[in-house]
Amino acid sequence: MKFVIQRVSHASVTVEGNALGKIGKGFLVLIGVSDEDTKEVADKMVKKMLGLRIFEDENGKTNLDLHTVGGELLLISQFTLYADCKKGNRPSFIRAGKPDMASEMYEYIIAKCKEQMPVVERGEFGADMKVELLNDGPFTIVLDSAEL
Repeated sequence: MKFVIQRVSHASVTVEGNALGKIGKGFLVLIGVSDEDTKEVADKMVKKMLGLRIFEDENGKTNLDLHTVGGELLLISQFTLYADCKKGNRPSFIRAGKPDMASEMYEYIIAKCKEQMPVVERGEFGADMKVELLNDGPFTIVLDSAEL
C-alpha cells in the first residue's frame, strides 16, 4: 500500500464538473493499493499517517499532528502509484490491486479515518477525477507499507 500525503492549505476533487470533496488545512492523500494489501496493512498505514507530526508549532517546528491542528482529510484512490516503468515508455499497472479488492480497501481506509477524524472527504473510486490543491510548504511524504 502506498500513501502520497500532501500537507495542503486547501484541496478539492471534482468528477464531471461536480464537486465531490473539499477541505481546508489538512492532508490530501493519494492511495494506491496492491493485491497483497490487507486490512492490517491499512490499519498500520492509517495510524502512521494520522500520527505524522508535520504541522508547525508556535516555534515553527514541525511538531503537530493532523488532529492537533484541526486538520481535514481528502482521500483519493490512485492505482497509478503502482506504475512499473522498467520496460519501455508505457507504464504497466500489473502490481496495482484488482478493482474489486482495491475499492474495498479504499472504503475500509475511509471508514477507519472517519472513526478518528471529524472531516474526511473523498474522491470516487475508478472515476476520472480532477484534483486541485495548494501544497503547503511544499510538504509531501510518501508512505509505503513495504517500508513500515
